[in-house]
Amino acid sequence: MSAEAFNSLFSILIGFAVAGALASGYQAYAERPPGFELLQQGVTPRRFAAVPFLVFAAPFIIMRNTLRGARIERRRFEFVMLATVIAGFWSMMSGTFLVMTLRAAGVLT
Repeated sequence: MSAEAFNSLFSILIGFAVAGALASGYQAYAERPPGFELLQQGVTPRRFAAVPFLVFAAPFIIMRNTLRGARIERRRFEFVMLATVIAGFWSMMSGTFLVMTLRAAGVLT
């Protein structure tokens, strides 16, 4: 495995892990699962606070909604595959940001 492929895989895994941890932490705190409706609730400061959270938790939310939709609504395979690719790409981008931040802080070498 090349170094570029390993870095991409590591970024995807970090992105999904952080997304899952954020979503699970929110669900434990709020006693309901997170969703994109957070952008439509509350006053304006709460909406602005939800944006960074959703940026990093979105891959988990997309996959949760996709798998529920595939099971309950019998969505077509093409839509499930497209949502999986989108969640994976989003996870890679947020994971890349996190890895770059950890490298800049000196945690990763």
